[in-house]
Amino acid sequence: MRVVLPLDDAAADLATVGGKGASLARLTRAGLPVPGGFHITTDAYRAFVSAFQDEILAQESAEGIAALFAAHDMPAEVAAEIGRAYAALGDDVAVAVRSSATAEDLPDMSFAGQQDTYLNIRGDALLDAVKRCWASLWNPRAIAYRDQNGVPHDDVALAVVVQELVAADAAGIMFTANPVSGARGETVINASWGLGEAVVGGQVTPDTVVVSGGAVTESRTSDKTVMTVRTPSGTHEEPVPEDLRRAAVLDAAQALELAALGARIQTLYGTPMDVEWARRDAAFAIVQARPITGLKPQVEEWNDSLRGDYLWTGGNLGEAIPDVMTPLTWSLVRLFIHEAMSASALPGFDLVGNIGGRFYMNLSIVYSMVQALGMQSRLGAVEQVFGKLPPGLDVPRLKVSRWEIIKRVLPMAVRIRRRVRVNLKGMPAFLATSRQRCEDLRARIAATGSGPELAELWVREIEPHLVTSCRMLEAAGRQGGSTLVYTRDRLRKLMGVVDAESMLTGVNADGELASLGPVMGLSRLARGEITRDEFAQSYGHRGPHEFEVSIPRPGEDPAWIDAQLAGLRDMRADTEALLARQEKAREEAWGRFAQRYPGKEAKMRARVRRWNAVVRDRESARSENMRAFWVLRAFAVRAGELTGRGDDVFHLYLEELLALLRGDGSGLERVPVRRATYEQYAGLPPYPTLIVGHFDPVRWAADPGRRGDLYDARGGSAPVSDTVTGFPGAPGVVEGVARVISGPEEGDRLKAGEILVTTLTNVGWTPMFPRAAAVVTDMGAPLSHASIVARELGIPAVVGTGNATMRLRDGDRIRVDGERGTVELLA
Repeated sequence: MRVVLPLDDAAADLATVGGKGASLARLTRAGLPVPGGFHITTDAYRAFVSAFQDEILAQESAEGIAALFAAHDMPAEVAAEIGRAYAALGDDVAVAVRSSATAEDLPDMSFAGQQDTYLNIRGDALLDAVKRCWASLWNPRAIAYRDQNGVPHDDVALAVVVQELVAADAAGIMFTANPVSGARGETVINASWGLGEAVVGGQVTPDTVVVSGGAVTESRTSDKTVMTVRTPSGTHEEPVPEDLRRAAVLDAAQALELAALGARIQTLYGTPMDVEWARRDAAFAIVQARPITGLKPQVEEWNDSLRGDYLWTGGNLGEAIPDVMTPLTWSLVRLFIHEAMSASALPGFDLVGNIGGRFYMNLSIVYSMVQALGMQSRLGAVEQVFGKLPPGLDVPRLKVSRWEIIKRVLPMAVRIRRRVRVNLKGMPAFLATSRQRCEDLRARIAATGSGPELAELWVREIEPHLVTSCRMLEAAGRQGGSTLVYTRDRLRKLMGVVDAESMLTGVNADGELASLGPVMGLSRLARGEITRDEFAQSYGHRGPHEFEVSIPRPGEDPAWIDAQLAGLRDMRADTEALLARQEKAREEAWGRFAQRYPGKEAKMRARVRRWNAVVRDRESARSENMRAFWVLRAFAVRAGELTGRGDDVFHLYLEELLALLRGDGSGLERVPVRRATYEQYAGLPPYPTLIVGHFDPVRWAADPGRRGDLYDARGGSAPVSDTVTGFPGAPGVVEGVARVISGPEEGDRLKAGEILVTTLTNVGWTPMFPRAAAVVTDMGAPLSHASIVARELGIPAVVGTGNATMRLRDGDRIRVDGERGTVELLA
């Protein structure tokens, strides 16, 4: 048994000298300025309590345990060893006697302040102070803390650290990371006069100095009213002399010197540290150091709203990307945008942004281009794609001249026009072969045996297929853009809203509409017409989170298929019946058109067939693009397997992942921070559909008066509407119970005949539509997913309301008028 160890002894580990002692030993061996002293080991504690251990555990009160410790004498050999070690420090040296538990100063549990410390102890009083330290292992605070953290009482023991007491003129605490904000680049120093106990115990408001980047960035001098000082019999608090109360304890040079010690300690431990320090005659001493517990995770800022005063929208493509994106997904989305949406871009400006991890498009670019090109009459078409703006909202324009915009746009427009023409010719072949190509690629990915092999497959085959699928989507989206808007508007003028919308349905009649594919496939699966594998092959790439590569596709998740099949049993009518009902309404509307406009039916039917073909091509190209994203998920998952990094790969950007596959893992250093950042943003509610100017997602989420439709940093924004109105998505009038659903995972809450009210829908929500009597969304426009699918199924819909989920509550009785675009609260 070793009763005593030198302070820097290599054997001074957690089990032998406790957390505080092990830390001081480590600091001393590293050459840091630690006051001299020695450890009294846990062996000494166990030797002392061995005679009454069972009595300790049987006691029902801390007072009874303290009496047991006081009543027993320390074993003679233990007392003698302690006496010899104390004498070696010098003649009648004043010491600090600090408890050090074996479950203390750990990265996840501090135990700070749970056991006792005695200051200014001399001579014969040392042994009594050691016994009182040992007894403090069983004080009410320590017992409660162990219970709270699940530490068994019979597993702990207590060591004691005896150190020369620094006759400090100042002392305090230093945090090598900001304990409030979590900022790792900031060292926060608290300082007060006298010994450190007044600061640690909270009896005084200390000075605060913040050091960052090698300079003092903040300094607050407090009114320090009390200080802890030495007395012949110990310590006590006394008033601070008047001339020192409001004087700064540390000057800038001293703060930087202390912060440099903190940086050495943090480097030694590899984690942010909580350090107790003292100063005597301008020399600093470190008396304790422990990892900071409960430190807010370090995070990055993913916030492109800080780039300038722009109008951002989460509408349109944001509806297809509803999640907070992992870094890898954001990389792939940027590649997708570069290839599929360059027609809406303006060289020199980013069309899309990442705001708090969510996807947004920069409408200031779109509006500035429309204005510069003299195409204000096309703003109606922009609204049909991105949704309406609130009345009175002024759109910030780019600070670029009209001529500069024209000079940048025209060459790009010529190139895109040529590219679209070429790709439209190749689209039938692409659509015919894409499914098999993606299946082959996923098989090739699964068969790769090394990281470099997978990286080479990316360069040679995966990325080229992704680029092709994106450009096919671009071509499909560019064909007939004016046809879609003009045909719809023309029919409405000729026939009214209800008949016009009926006449425009039937997209699914000449070939399956991709957005309806999953729900129709589920119906066939439920009837036994196809197998689960056939469903997964045909539709397994479509789902509510199809852009996010960290989330399994429905084709990988049998539970998703089971949940959707269960929902089909609760439908008002099956999908085929709804389509048949809509077909009857469509032909009746065409009959009325023929009566009203003799001789014009054939020409208008040809125009509508063109409309349907364009919509179908767009949906098919989008579907195959999502099939390519399933390939990207397979690539990422295999990369995690081959590198042994699992889901860490989702927190790398694409170039970092490719480097990792080739042997360079430097990007992995940022994974913990990015994971914490992702989790922070994913824990916030969905942000407003429209954002103007600089937006802080965390601050917005903490505001009880926050709006879900609009955030305008300029202030004085458009008032919140008291009514719920939006685009007429699909005609019809329905009364029913509102079921407000935040995500597709809550789809089982929607019962047959209820009205689906939600922020947005995408193809992953389609299986719910046949159960719904009507659909109401915050986001959306006439050409959005909810409108197209609702029209085909003959389900009334109002989309792009902006405030439906703010104004309507779960269980409200409402009336939805899909012709006028209104939602009325009945009860």
